[in-house]
Amino acid sequence: MPKLPSVTGKIVINILTKIGFQAVRQKGSHVQMEHEDGRFVTIPVHAGKTIGRGLLRKILRDAELTTDEFIALLK
Repeated sequence: MPKLPSVTGKIVINILTKIGFQAVRQKGSHVQMEHEDGRFVTIPVHAGKTIGRGLLRKILRDAELTTDEFIALLK
């Protein structure tokens, strides 16, 4: 399994938007995104901070993405 890259919340939002997620609401610095098939993902967007590896794994699991798919979408 490849190593997870260090990314910010904005980058994660851009990647999820590419695969069909839409931002449905924001409360404070957390953006909730929904896919048309009902999957929900919450992403923290703190200026200048990256998302930790554990939280990024949770986000990918909620979005039903593998690490390889996520890395491919980064490019």
